[in-house]
Amino acid sequence: MIRSKFPHLHVAAISHAGMSGKNNEDRYEISSFQLKEGDPRPALFAVVADGIGGHRAGEVAAEIAINYITKEVAESSARKPLKTLESAIHNANQAIAGHAAANDEQLGMGSTCACVWVIEDKLYTAYVGDSRIYLLREKQIQRLTVDHTWVQEAFEKGIITAEQMHDHPNRHVIRRHLGGAKPPVVDFRLRVDNSESKDESEGNQGFLLEIGDIILVCSDGLTDLVWDDEICSIVYESADLNAAAEALVDLANKRGGHDNITVVLLEMPKEKSKKKHGVLDWILGNDD
Repeated sequence: MIRSKFPHLHVAAISHAGMSGKNNEDRYEISSFQLKEGDPRPALFAVVADGIGGHRAGEVAAEIAINYITKEVAESSARKPLKTLESAIHNANQAIAGHAAANDEQLGMGSTCACVWVIEDKLYTAYVGDSRIYLLREKQIQRLTVDHTWVQEAFEKGIITAEQMHDHPNRHVIRRHLGGAKPPVVDFRLRVDNSESKDESEGNQGFLLEIGDIILVCSDGLTDLVWDDEICSIVYESADLNAAAEALVDLANKRGGHDNITVVLLEMPKEKSKKKHGVLDWILGNDD
């Protein structure tokens, strides 16, 4: 792919350290592209990583994750997005593990990742950990990801209720992350309906986005303190994406802000060109 100055989706992003006084160990990256020389069809890639580990190791792990994943995606042809994402995440995992092994103070560091790749109007996702991806459509919100946490597994097995998940002492125990000796299983479930099976959710990859759809990618510093219905209300009641991102972070901080908070919002434009002469034409809907 070729880097582009003009994203074909409207974008807003903010990352805040929170109110606990800890370093910000969240990282995010948003990159826009055209598919290749002579083929100006647009693509946008966004990734959020939440670092794990003290002594500044978490932020190092998150930075490595962002850099490795974004680089491999950028260098791809976008023909096989899921294979590219899996390879990129596995290579990032290996890089984090190797870096930790060479630095005693950073042993055990790791990171989550939540990746969104929009190629024209098709959505592809991949994730490891408990950073989340949401779809907001027609004033409704749908969580597309499934947390890789102890409480999620316990809920699915009927050990705890949905209400107990919010304040359970094990709610931050992550079952998958980047930085381990073995590459993590990358989750390609894109759950547009909570009743879907694993195969059905994975079959949604390449999901067709509609005009006005909004994608939210965020770290758990937001979702630990702001519930899904509140996220939906804030996004749709805000003047624009930037105001929405700021309002989400502000609410999480007002409720304690005990963790880093990262919010990335991506909105499908109102119009697009049928001829797709270029990325800017695609955004503006120019047909000449």
